[in-house]
Amino acid sequence: MFVVGHKVVYPSRGPCLVGAVVRKVIAGQPGNYYLLTTLDDAGDSVLVPLDKMSALGIRRLMTKSELARLLGRLALSSVKVPRWHQRAFADLKRLRTGSACDLADLIELLTDLNERRPLGPYERQALVKARRILICARAEVAGESKHAAEERLDHVLEARKQRTAPPKAKTH
Repeated sequence: MFVVGHKVVYPSRGPCLVGAVVRKVIAGQPGNYYLLTTLDDAGDSVLVPLDKMSALGIRRLMTKSELARLLGRLALSSVKVPRWHQRAFADLKRLRTGSACDLADLIELLTDLNERRPLGPYERQALVKARRILICARAEVAGESKHAAEERLDHVLEARKQRTAPPKAKTH
């Protein structure tokens, strides 16, 4: 059970604020719903049946210690780029779970791929969405602005890129 005022993660939507419990009749069926408001700049609201929260994968927001481990993992890891059809399916699955680790893996993979070649429209959209969700989650957990969270993510990715870049050939 979630408490009004708590922050949760709704997969593929990102961090949300749990609002009031609302009693509504939808499709002729009365029910109780949580009013969730996304914490990104859009501020969209969605009604979620109380009894469907866990089935939809809605869970608590990560903790500060989980965030620190996630950023450390992102800074150090190296993901192999699978074939496009395997990657497209895996990308969609990662976005659907909404897991911070899955989003970080997706960001890492697509950022690395973008270094090698321009991303296609779907890949670019997936990267933008994954970044938006992870940045919003980091901002909420760390209590910082979305701009600061984005700068921190970019810093981690840039530091990782510098560490994993092949050495430049010396010219004499």
